Amino acid sequence: MKSFKNHLSLVIALLSILFSLQVFTIVERAIDAYKENLAKNYALVVVAQKRVDVDKLLEKSELIASINEISPDSIITKLNSGISKQNIALLKVTLPKFYKVKLKRYPSPNELEKLTKLLLRSQSIEKVEAFSKTHDTTYKLLLLFKTVISVFAFTVIIVTILLIFKELRIWQFKHNERMSIMGLFGAPVWLRSAVLFRLAIVDAVIASILSFVIFSYLSSLSWIEEQFSNIGISIVLFDKIYDFLIMLGVSIVVSMLLATFIVLGHKEEV
Repeated sequence: MKSFKNHLSLVIALLSILFSLQVFTIVERAIDAYKENLAKNYALVVVAQKRVDVDKLLEKSELIASINEISPDSIITKLNSGISKQNIALLKVTLPKFYKVKLKRYPSPNELEKLTKLLLRSQSIEKVEAFSKTHDTTYKLLLLFKTVISVFAFTVIIVTILLIFKELRIWQFKHNERMSIMGLFGAPVWLRSAVLFRLAIVDAVIASILSFVIFSYLSSLSWIEEQFSNIGISIVLFDKIYDFLIMLGVSIVVSMLLATFIVLGHKEEV
C-alpha cells in the first residue's frame, strides 16, 4: 500500500506537469491558427493618385502576400443618385486608385508601422489605412492571453517539480539504511540508487500513458471542436505520436534529473 502511495503521488505530480505542458501547446496552436485566420481577413488599403507598379511594391517587403486594385464601381454605385453617364465616366477618371494589400501573416504593431512607412515612401501613394487601433487591440489581447497561460503553466510546473523532488527525497530517506549497507559492501552509487531511478522511470511512463489516454479522450469530444469552430479555427488538440513522445521525453527527463540531483546530494553527505 505504501509503495502504491509513493507511485500515486509521483504519477499525479508528473501528470500535472504534462497537463500544463499540453494545455500550453494547445493554446499556442490556437493562437497561431487564430493569427492565420486574422491574416486571411486582414488587409491594408492603399490610396494612390495614379496606378502603382504592383511588382515593385511586392519586392519591397516579404510580409506582403498580394496587392489587388479595388474597383471604383462599388463606390460610384453608392454615390450614384441621378448622375449622368458622362459625369460617372469623369468621376472614374478623377477618383484615386485604391489597392487592397494582403499579408502573409498577422503582423505585430511594429511590423505594421514599418510596412506603412515603407509603402508611403512610394511617390504615387498618398495614404495607407492600416486600421491600427483595431489591429493593436486584437494583437495585445492575443499576447495577454498567451502571457497569462504561460505564467500559469510555468508556476504549476515549478511547484510540481519541487513536490516531486521532495517526494523522491522522502523515498530516499526511507531506504537510507539499505543504501548505506550496500555502500559498506562496496556497491557503486548507481547500484545503490537503482531502485530510485527505476521508480522515476516507471512513474514517468505511467504518467505519460495516463496523459495519452486523457488527451485522446478530450480530443475526441465534439463539443470541444465546436468551441474552436465558433471562433473560426481548427487545430490538432492532441497529436498521438508527436505530443505523446514529447510528454514521455519530458516526464523521463524531469524524473531522471531530480533523481540524479538527490543521489549526488546524498553522496556528498556521506
